[in-house]
Amino acid sequence: MQIKKYSFGIGDRFGRQGSAQLNALIKARENGCRIAPVWNKSHREHQIVGTSPADVRTEADNAAGACKWSEPYYVDADHICKDNVDGFLKVSNFFTLDVADYIGKPAPQDQVGRFIESCLTLPEEISLPQPGGKIRLTGERIAEVAGKYLAAARRAASLYKYIENSEGKGNFITEVSMDETDEPQTPEELLIILKALAELDVPVQTIAPKFSGSFYKGIDYIGDTEAFRREFDADLAVIRYAVEEFGLPRELKLSIHSGSDKFSLYPVMKAGLQHCGAGLHLKTAGTTWLEELIGLALAGGYALEMAAEIYCSALERMEELCEPYAAVVDIDPDRLPAANEVRNWSGPDYAAALRHDPSSNAYNPHLRQLLHVAYKIAAELGEGYLDALDDNREVVAENVTKNLYDRHIVRLFPGI
Repeated sequence: MQIKKYSFGIGDRFGRQGSAQLNALIKARENGCRIAPVWNKSHREHQIVGTSPADVRTEADNAAGACKWSEPYYVDADHICKDNVDGFLKVSNFFTLDVADYIGKPAPQDQVGRFIESCLTLPEEISLPQPGGKIRLTGERIAEVAGKYLAAARRAASLYKYIENSEGKGNFITEVSMDETDEPQTPEELLIILKALAELDVPVQTIAPKFSGSFYKGIDYIGDTEAFRREFDADLAVIRYAVEEFGLPRELKLSIHSGSDKFSLYPVMKAGLQHCGAGLHLKTAGTTWLEELIGLALAGGYALEMAAEIYCSALERMEELCEPYAAVVDIDPDRLPAANEVRNWSGPDYAAALRHDPSSNAYNPHLRQLLHVAYKIAAELGEGYLDALDDNREVVAENVTKNLYDRHIVRLFPGI
């Protein structure tokens, strides 16, 4: 199984927007860009919403059938580890191996020593392919990186073998995720990580490193865009080198997590991809849930009241809701509107505050982040929330498709 050059992680908290999401990719295909859909949902999200991995498979299959989608599509066991992978086996064909917790943990010294010896066969100065650049690998630096990352690579290998024993060799896509950690990986660290994965026989097709700057949920990138460009271009070059020198899959590409709404980065990434002909996987999730709220608000009546009450409950429970996402939200409580104010908003008022349109004076990134993590409240509404989505299917779907296509796909992927 080989992933397409471009792929798009279309997480869907409540499993109701599969066709609306897929319609955005159909529109992209009609306009010259083929993108593989990847329905992603983590163990944590399943626990909060009360769903199972099999529900995601059902949503993907139903959407593909309804939209007559005949190309490959994937169901991602998102951010899984050994403790929770079993529930995803047999229904997933894309596995995101989260090994960030093993970064910095010691590996057996004899294995570290052997790996360092194998790395010392690399040139001390490596001229990377396009988009170019050079990296230096001194023995001291190799030992430092090996000590920091070898345990994580070995954990990825162990988890990969476990999945392979269940699914069979070549029957799934493997992604390795190291983004949920405090420090970004440098290009030389990424190169050594990829060498370790190659030596451990992990056929990684997408890899998610951590970049500098802040990738908060549902809002634009906060950081130095030029510094990101240098990192991104260098990582693209490292991947090309690793494929050629280490025998990794030719499909290997970068994966950007919390990638939705990073509008200031999309032109940078698009230019890099065009320059060297590289692929990309972008992972989104909560952006679709926010478009559901926008659609409900615009529908008016009881649906608008429900959207307002979800915000009011989130305001009261902000600490609880943010706790699992503390590293990826940055909310200033003083910039959140009061509950009574929101209860008096019209549908367009609510939509304007929530919709990610930086040109609008009404847009509120703090409200947007709070609602991003507030899907637990909608889940607690049970059938009431799902019925509201069904009752207002057309307006919700219109917003979901437009958001993915106009704000994300067109800005990011080459060929459109």
